[in-house]
Amino acid sequence: MGSLFRSEEMALCQLFLQSEAAYACVSELGELGLVQFRDLNPDVNAFQRKFVNEVRRCDEMERKLRYLEKEIKKDGIPMLDTGESPEAPQPREMIDLEATFEKLENELREVNQNAEALKRNFLELTELKHILRKTQVFFDEQEGGVNQTTESMTRALITDEARTAGASMGPVQLGYMEKSNEREDFMPCFVAGVILRERLPAFERMLWRACRGNVFLRQAMIETPLEDPTNGDQVHKSVFIIFFQGDQLKTRVKKICEGFRATLYPCPEAPADRREMAMGVMTRIEDLNTVLGQTQDHRHRVLVAAAKNLKNWFVKVRKIKAIYHTLNLFNLDVTQKCLIAECWVPLLDIETIQLALRRGTERSGSSVPPILNRMQTFENPPTYNRTNKFTKAFQALIDAYGVASYREMNPAPYTIITFPFLFAVMFGDLGHGAIMALFGLWMIRKEKGLAAQKTDNEIWNIFFGGRYIIFLMGVFSMYTGLIYNDIFSKSLNIFGSHWHMSYNKSTVMENKFLQLNPKGDYEGAPYPFGMDPIWQVANANKIIFHNAYKMKISIIFGVIHMIFGVIMSWHNHTYFRNRISMIYEFIPQLVFLLLLFFYMVLLMFIKWIKFAATNEKPYNEACAPSILITFIDMVLFNTPKPVPEKCEVYMFLGQHFIQVLFVLVAVGCIPVMLLAKPLLIMQARKQANVQPIAGATSDAETGGVSNGGSHGGGGGHEEEEELSEIFIHQSIHTIEYVLGSVSHTASYLRLWALSLAHAQLAEVLWTMVLSIGLKQEGWVGGVVLTCVFAFWAILTVGILVLMEGLSAFLHTLRLHWVEFQSKFYKGQGYAFQPFSFDAIIENGAAGTDAE
Repeated sequence: MGSLFRSEEMALCQLFLQSEAAYACVSELGELGLVQFRDLNPDVNAFQRKFVNEVRRCDEMERKLRYLEKEIKKDGIPMLDTGESPEAPQPREMIDLEATFEKLENELREVNQNAEALKRNFLELTELKHILRKTQVFFDEQEGGVNQTTESMTRALITDEARTAGASMGPVQLGYMEKSNEREDFMPCFVAGVILRERLPAFERMLWRACRGNVFLRQAMIETPLEDPTNGDQVHKSVFIIFFQGDQLKTRVKKICEGFRATLYPCPEAPADRREMAMGVMTRIEDLNTVLGQTQDHRHRVLVAAAKNLKNWFVKVRKIKAIYHTLNLFNLDVTQKCLIAECWVPLLDIETIQLALRRGTERSGSSVPPILNRMQTFENPPTYNRTNKFTKAFQALIDAYGVASYREMNPAPYTIITFPFLFAVMFGDLGHGAIMALFGLWMIRKEKGLAAQKTDNEIWNIFFGGRYIIFLMGVFSMYTGLIYNDIFSKSLNIFGSHWHMSYNKSTVMENKFLQLNPKGDYEGAPYPFGMDPIWQVANANKIIFHNAYKMKISIIFGVIHMIFGVIMSWHNHTYFRNRISMIYEFIPQLVFLLLLFFYMVLLMFIKWIKFAATNEKPYNEACAPSILITFIDMVLFNTPKPVPEKCEVYMFLGQHFIQVLFVLVAVGCIPVMLLAKPLLIMQARKQANVQPIAGATSDAETGGVSNGGSHGGGGGHEEEEELSEIFIHQSIHTIEYVLGSVSHTASYLRLWALSLAHAQLAEVLWTMVLSIGLKQEGWVGGVVLTCVFAFWAILTVGILVLMEGLSAFLHTLRLHWVEFQSKFYKGQGYAFQPFSFDAIIENGAAGTDAE
């Protein structure tokens, strides 16, 4: 089979590169993205490798670019992204890039420092301006009301010593130093400053407690917020002025201000001096505004120029770093002139890789061509499945369960059909499927623009990555919706119902307990496609009919799906020439599944074909046997129960004998699956006189030949197991398959259960929500219908499309992972991770970090 159904054949190669050509050759391989290098220096410390200094230089350049990016985003400047990927620069160009980044960083840091200093100066002048204005108000109030404030200020400025001695002060003028006759230091002083508004209450309490109430504080809020020069945040501050008496309180007040990070400013006592200082402050503020504007313009020009090339610079630096990190995986030969590498490559792409190596050699100017030798190995190669934008999402579903073993059958191509189909069986609704399909189609049509946005929203990335899955699930759901004749819980009468009413019309329409009688009420042939729309109005037995139909098709699809999985295991056994597993595992497993569960499926078709409501006994609906009871009686060898008169016990001649034979053969397959393979391995070991030691697996165990050397270095060689472990493992697999066949068949009933739940939820929303708006009349009814429809639409999309869709998706995923893939898929491989610039740039990192 082609690579679509199996992983690519891989080869382990040895690569010899001249030192001067190594960089260019690795660069070409990175652009190609088809080579996975192995680390030939696993025991060498990362700091002791040959190109660690170059990697560090790249780290430093990345740091500088991230700093530039941060500043550009801070200013909201758009970064030019052409979507092109420039080639990796030559090693000599690293010096030019380093010089450019160093110059930009230094210039930007200098501009930022100057701007911060200017903003700090501007903040100080602004605060001083507010202090001069607010304190002027304080002084004006005091001068106009000396008589009212003298008594309170006198009480505030009496020290503890004076209070104890019974002394008192006369009238005090704020800001005016009047010498006392007794003590020279007993004079009123003041300090003024600004403080954060949220710290003001605690600041007042501390002043009161520390100074024992011997201070007088006035404060006023600054209405406009001020910009913090360190981080650019807007902060709210207040102006305060504190009056006190003596140097001791002055020292204490200043320490409290320092503790609360309040900023103190000089404030002259004389009104003329304050006015003169205010005029000077305003002049300096205007000059600072001009300088700040020029500084911001210069900074903006620097950032705009850097934004034009930032994306390309990132790509170049990451490519350089990835190349040197890859070169650190190589070995040096004894002459120190040749680099030796080992790599996994797809067998079909060896010529393409050799052409890329020649291009790299020509770019470097080297005269010695590179050498690519294929090596023989028994090591398991990585698994590489080629994908495109359509198959990538389906392959991701498979890899999430486990990466396929090397050259194992790949379920992804079959999942492209089976996954959306089984989803649609549970989600069958023409309307809901159309919503999902249109959403997926919109993402497909706009995929280039949406992919270019590169958002970090994880949920959106999941939806966008699975856009083709969503589209196919919607299309298949529309198909099953037509089969169920279900659109938003209603039916489409496309071809006209083939059922006619044999009762009085008013009696049928008014009586909810009458059941739809399929006997003799159809005109001509049945409805040509899907369900007859008359079932929509059969309230009494609609669910009974749908349950019987959906339950049976769930079992039919499930058994066919499992049989297909078992057949897939035959392709694995034949490819790996595992004759023992093919004869003693595949054949008994298939026979067991066919004779029991596929036979049950055949009974369903026989019942549908042979028994009908219009037939006479013994082939009418009254004589139709229960498939479930028939299957239980078959397995337990029970005698069928008595049937009504003129009905037959069995559906066809010889049914009892065939059922007994099928059960006996199926039971006989169990010991074959359990014992045949371990006994043959034991016999082969005795003949070859092989002891259970580590080594190559015998031909009897692998089915003939090992799959190592004959398939491009693939490895089927594992340590030989003890016979006891082989018996235990085979017992576990046999029990798991036999019991799993029963449980997995029952598990497919989730198709019926979720389909029923989805249909009932849709009907509930229509009946309990939308029908309310449809019953209203007049212009009021139009308004009510608009509101109700909006509410119904939100519930439909949120619950029935999103939540029910997610539920059906998860159940479909489980059916594929457990019920289907367990029949043939081991998933014990490891993914092929080539050295690819595209992958590195897409992930926004420069590969694995050397440190």
